[in-house]
Amino acid sequence: MAKNMTLLWGSGSPPCWRVMIALEEKKLQGYNSRLLSFDREEIKSQEVFNINPRGQVPSFKHGDVIVNESYAACFYLESQFKSQGTKLIPDSTEEQALMYQRMFEGLTFYDKLIIFYEYYVPEGERLASAVKRHKEALSTELKLWEGYLHKTGSGSNLAGKSFTLADVVIFPTVATLFRFGLSEKRYPRLGEYYALLRERPSIKASWPPHWLENTKGQDTLNDGMYLYTPVPLAHQHDVPTTVLKGEDFRSGV
Repeated sequence: MAKNMTLLWGSGSPPCWRVMIALEEKKLQGYNSRLLSFDREEIKSQEVFNINPRGQVPSFKHGDVIVNESYAACFYLESQFKSQGTKLIPDSTEEQALMYQRMFEGLTFYDKLIIFYEYYVPEGERLASAVKRHKEALSTELKLWEGYLHKTGSGSNLAGKSFTLADVVIFPTVATLFRFGLSEKRYPRLGEYYALLRERPSIKASWPPHWLENTKGQDTLNDGMYLYTPVPLAHQHDVPTTVLKGEDFRSGV
């Protein structure tokens, strides 16, 4: 069934990772997987443009059907394979509503990663005021997600006890933050969520290859301005300023 599927992807790209997790959850292993190099500009190859005119990854094809945006691809896979693998859209009206809310808030979360500003804007063209503004925006965003996870309770996923599409699309963003040094002690709810899901089989199976090769990551999020005093777990951010070689985000959404 998965043999007529092709996914072009890049290691460490959160949008690519979303689709890979969805494929694993829907038991669609065995698809044609093409890992492309960002450093060698392989995402601008004709192979990519044949599927995705934007020259971005993920680029996903199922038979004659092309779905390139990661959220769309995840929805497509759940729609086409509802009875297979994990049910990623809950039946409960309340959980379903929360899932959709968190999913689309996840796009804002992803956009707040200052990694993008630091990466795409040459050092000589960066404005201190813009860097400060981006850092403050991410700090505020992290506090929101810490609060959301506090509200759902210990051991919960983003929309409740069930693993849903919200987790499929947002976990890669959370994992990227911890890859860049977000403190689990400073952000205990996000840390607990990260620790819980990183052991999930679909996530382990799709873990970025270069993260496995270099498990250390970096400490660029250990910046004083991201210090946040969390609500104690009994009751109850850090942004990168540089990008390590091999950490690449030149992908679609």
